[in-house]
Amino acid sequence: MTDRPIDAYVAERVPEVLELPHVERATWWRNERRDRDDLPRVLPEFDHLAVYEVGDVFAAPAPPEGVHGHHFRRYRRPGQGIISGRPTIGLSLVLISPKQPEQAQDLRDWADFVHIRHIAEVAVPGYTMITPYENATGGDPRFMHFYEMDTDEPERAFKSMTPLVMDRIGGADTDAFKHWAFAPSLRIMYVNTFARIGERLAS
Repeated sequence: MTDRPIDAYVAERVPEVLELPHVERATWWRNERRDRDDLPRVLPEFDHLAVYEVGDVFAAPAPPEGVHGHHFRRYRRPGQGIISGRPTIGLSLVLISPKQPEQAQDLRDWADFVHIRHIAEVAVPGYTMITPYENATGGDPRFMHFYEMDTDEPERAFKSMTPLVMDRIGGADTDAFKHWAFAPSLRIMYVNTFARIGERLAS
């Protein structure tokens, strides 16, 4: 996560990380709605996101000045959604944590069996796979959800998601919707949409 000029970041940081062992690919993304105010946010806002796909034994290096890094591993449950055969060019990044450490499993179960489940079931146009990850250190943010999109309008797809879920389970004043939208243990750390700018494979 960075506010540095993306060209400088790609020229300096991307080759440095791609040379490390167990790194497979880098992609970099533009924030589509900086400073959004329709959802809570704990983490600082930023202009660009870089994503590195790495092996399970990867050791994350310290980020340089002006960059905030997080290391996540795939959670043991599968992702939900579809594989469209088209490239992932949009992304919704969701970072959440339990309010108390002992609530982590309750939060994970709610996310997988309630929240993500209904989003996958309504088949939001532009959405493909929704994959859960867990912080490799066990710290904050505890969980990450990657909502992959094959649309070049990720913010528009994101905004269409909640109305589609409401059509399926009920409006904002129903118990079903409230249960879908918020868990007692939920602490939203960051939510936003991103459009892919570029990618590079490790050599």
